[in-house]
Amino acid sequence: MSDPVAHLRGIDDLGADGIREILSLSDHFLEVSSRRIPKVPALRGRTVAWLFYEDSTRTRLSFETAAKRLSADTMNFSVSSSSVKKGESLRDTVETISAMGVDAIVVRHRSAGVPWMLPRWTDAAIVNAGDGWHEHPTQALLDCYTITRRLGSLQGKRIAIIGDIKHSRVARSNVKAFVALGAEVVLVAPPTLLPPSLEGWPVEVATDLDDIIGGVEVVYLLRMQLERQQESLVPSLREYTMRFGLTADRAARLGPDTLIMHPGPMNRGVEIAGDVPDLPNAVITDQVSNGVVVRMAVLYRLLGSGVALPALVAEEAPDA
Repeated sequence: MSDPVAHLRGIDDLGADGIREILSLSDHFLEVSSRRIPKVPALRGRTVAWLFYEDSTRTRLSFETAAKRLSADTMNFSVSSSSVKKGESLRDTVETISAMGVDAIVVRHRSAGVPWMLPRWTDAAIVNAGDGWHEHPTQALLDCYTITRRLGSLQGKRIAIIGDIKHSRVARSNVKAFVALGAEVVLVAPPTLLPPSLEGWPVEVATDLDDIIGGVEVVYLLRMQLERQQESLVPSLREYTMRFGLTADRAARLGPDTLIMHPGPMNRGVEIAGDVPDLPNAVITDQVSNGVVVRMAVLYRLLGSGVALPALVAEEAPDA
């Protein structure tokens, strides 16, 4: 294993080789997760803290499960029951948690750039679990892993990311990761849901889903992020669904091996028809289960002791 990076704040912290290393590590932890007791002592004696300033189901539970399967200790922080409600600053919260002795902080925050600020106040490794509209690197990694397991690789694959690109941190991280692994990416959205500038984005842009849907290997749906919108950006959700939703008719036009993906939570009946997630080529639940092993790989890469991974995964945790 190469020297671990200090943090995982964005896909650029990894590059193509780092992404491939995470995917390779994930294969080892997939085997661990298939055991009757899916636990190894790889991070025994390490402590991981969760600092979530936004609601989360999949990401938070996935990280917690990953840390526990690696035998790490965990420290849970809840904004709703913390001194944040009394006006405590982000800096003071981070310094307080750091003083208790943590090795990594997994942070989600409504403001872009927060994961880059935290190293000023702590020596812990920082993992970005989503910062504003900016990035969500572990979602991109688990998406790469899901595609790789189904299609073999991303090289040469054409991937359509459809929906609210403007407000999506998932879209930004996925574009970087998919392109780094050799995929072609096309963004599909009305102009009002595209970023103000796409300069530097290595993508194509389409405004008609029906024009491209038959020529892609992956259809990646994004929900309409109404909580981040300050104005009405589409005439109505019904019209949005008619033009950009993966309806049953559109899903029937996909090839049998074309993957249907969604980072969740889904708004059934808006960006995706209610029964489409149940189709054989929909891998939405695979994304969730793969998220655990990928986040195990991320935590191990940041906090692992350097002991050869095969030896660690061969050893069961003491309470197993």
